[in-house]
Amino acid sequence: MPQGYKDHLISAKIDRLIWNNTRKGLALSVFLASTTAIHAQSDAAPNEVTLSELSVTGNGPAVERAGGPVIGYRATRSATATRTDTPVRDTPQSVQVVPRDVLVDQQDIRLTDALQNVSSVLPGGTLQGRSDTFIIRGFRTQIYAIDGVLVSPTNTFSSVSRDLADVERVEVLKGPASVLYGRGDPGGLIHIVTRQPTLEPSGDINLQAGSFGFRRVQGSVSSAIDGVDGLAGRISFAGQSDPTFRNLGGRDNSRTFVAPAFTWNPSPDTRVSFLGEFSRADTQYDEGLVARNGRVPLDNIARYYGEPFARYNSNSNFSLLRVEHDLNENIMLRQVLNVQWGEFDLLTTRATGLANRNTLVNRREATVNSTYATVDSQSEMVAKFDLLGFKHTVLAGIEYTNGYRHAYQTESRNYPPVSFQNPAFGAGLVGLQFQSELKQKNELNGLYVQDQIDLGLGFQLLLGVRYDTGTQYYFNRLPASRTIPPDQQLSGTTPRVGLIYRPFEPLTLYASYSTSFKPQIANVLNVVSPAPETGDQYEIGSRLDLTPDLTLSAAAFRITRNNVAATDPNNNTYSVITGQQRSEGVEADLAGQILPGWKVIGGISFIDARITKDQVYPVGNRLVGVPTFSSSIWSTYQFQEGFLLGWNIGAGITYVGRRTGDLNNSYSVGGYARLDAAVFYDFNEHARFSINARNLTDRRYIEQPFNQWNNTPGAPLSILATITARM
Repeated sequence: MPQGYKDHLISAKIDRLIWNNTRKGLALSVFLASTTAIHAQSDAAPNEVTLSELSVTGNGPAVERAGGPVIGYRATRSATATRTDTPVRDTPQSVQVVPRDVLVDQQDIRLTDALQNVSSVLPGGTLQGRSDTFIIRGFRTQIYAIDGVLVSPTNTFSSVSRDLADVERVEVLKGPASVLYGRGDPGGLIHIVTRQPTLEPSGDINLQAGSFGFRRVQGSVSSAIDGVDGLAGRISFAGQSDPTFRNLGGRDNSRTFVAPAFTWNPSPDTRVSFLGEFSRADTQYDEGLVARNGRVPLDNIARYYGEPFARYNSNSNFSLLRVEHDLNENIMLRQVLNVQWGEFDLLTTRATGLANRNTLVNRREATVNSTYATVDSQSEMVAKFDLLGFKHTVLAGIEYTNGYRHAYQTESRNYPPVSFQNPAFGAGLVGLQFQSELKQKNELNGLYVQDQIDLGLGFQLLLGVRYDTGTQYYFNRLPASRTIPPDQQLSGTTPRVGLIYRPFEPLTLYASYSTSFKPQIANVLNVVSPAPETGDQYEIGSRLDLTPDLTLSAAAFRITRNNVAATDPNNNTYSVITGQQRSEGVEADLAGQILPGWKVIGGISFIDARITKDQVYPVGNRLVGVPTFSSSIWSTYQFQEGFLLGWNIGAGITYVGRRTGDLNNSYSVGGYARLDAAVFYDFNEHARFSINARNLTDRRYIEQPFNQWNNTPGAPLSILATITARM
């Protein structure tokens, strides 16, 4: 857009929005009406920066803050790795940020799409179309954090696919993050930072339509609230319908999302904020394609082995209250209270094996009903002071987490098989029998402390340690179960140490050691309270500012993971605890502006991820879904003058190498290169029209291998048209 447009001011008026969610979340309606005068600006002028958005006003350039908007494609500050507002270059661990500008230019609908811009991060499976999982530095993770709080500690995955309507930035801290977040996977942490309310009226709305019947409306409005000084509110919303390219028997996949947020500054020293997120999904239960003879046939990527009656219904709810108070200019107190709850139920037919010389797919019918809830409390202090000639920033905190889940499952003994090559619908419901009932509860107390020390002469030291203790109750009642196990005592210590050296201003070098700890939450057959999972990472890296607006970062790492839960080779409904896995590799990321109007983001990764100790799977086998080589690059150009002023073009390519589909390495899926492109036109500072195309070459590929019966194909050539109005 031309100079003078505002980059991060968006506004609209919504006269009516009604959220109706019954106790079980079976109904959701959002009514939107009387949307008026919605317009926005991009590329803010240096002398027009809004205080509520970028925390600065005046004639100088905008100053970024951690958790706030990013101008362009490169973030310079983050709180994900330290819980303090810290320059990214002062973090001795790899942190990559995908700003909202990237999400908007790419018109990313899925969290998976946003994370394709980060090296060593790949989609790890949709859990039969229910949610998102990811592979970070070789290890799958099914949880993420929202504004500093992890999602449920007991549920094995978020019950609804993440919506991006209220997302300001998506950050990835690579490697263990347990020192600050407690439980976690060693590959890394995905951290979603949400959009904050603004005192200035702002808003946007998107209307979208795309291939295969895709439809979506998305918006966000924000303003000061009359009657209370310093009080501002924002509401973000989205609703979509996605029949997809898959032959699912006519069932639609729909999702609705609404997120109210408030901030209040009763005094210059006190800040209060609230976030609520309420999601609802009604989708088909889709396992994807089935592997046969060591590969997954791609002759028909729409092939579906289920029945039209199969379905998945879920809701997910998240509320977060944060209060911060500055005792003085050097000491800040922070209290966070989070409550999460949700549930899902499904009815499906699942593939269980091949028969008749691999020409038939055996199946079973199953139902699952699951609920979960969590309370999380964090009490923290951040203190800045000088001691022995060194500058310190100390974070000290206490976290209490209490969560549970309950899952009840029934299954059929047999269900009519279908043809592998030409599956047909028509089998009806059959009688189901009790299979299992899972009850789990985790109660953890964490104590953590961190010190960021400026040693002078270009050196900085980061020291941190956390101690978690608590109890876990885990009981999976099978048909023959009689004994109820006692609570299991849990404890774990997770240290982190990092050293930063800046030999000259554009270059930063660092080295770090970090550890992870996570209670087992997998559904392990005939195992009572399995031992927690642990991991550690060694990492060295660098960050180089090629120009003031363009940064190249690189890292080499080695991660070891112990007591890993993996799919049971004899029953894919359950998990087994394997021995040890290791991932080591190198990666690089590039983000920023090459020339005025020319922006870029992308990464490249080489990883060797294997089993190193085990009594279930062969030692030396590659880990599931991890290619040796992967990369992505996305770039846009905004014409600066002349008759093309207002036009923007973008293009990108994502490459993922060959991957194994299970820990037995019994089959693999081929590598692929996907070409994407976009063109968008800014009519003025109020409106934009964009066309985004994915998979321009119509390549057939498997995006997410999970196991022999669950392999998600990538979408064919898809076009998405978007009309955006802004204030």
